[in-house]
Amino acid sequence: MELAKLSRKGQVSIPRKLLRALGISGEGYFLVELSPDGGILLRPAGVYPIELYSPERIQEFLQEDALTEEERSKLHNLSER
Repeated sequence: MELAKLSRKGQVSIPRKLLRALGISGEGYFLVELSPDGGILLRPAGVYPIELYSPERIQEFLQEDALTEEERSKLHNLSER
């Protein structure tokens, strides 16, 4: 068991020994929850960047997904069966 200190700002420093055991270095994010027995549970969380698409990029996706006339014809023929 390790001892951690709570700062006036509400920050907790996690001992390096525990961070190394978890394979965490540098900055990181954790999911925090209150356990039924009143403890605080920290779990490492992955945070991944997302891409915001411009209207032009959305149009590129739509054009790439569009059916060709040949594909449209084959699909139409299949649906008539």
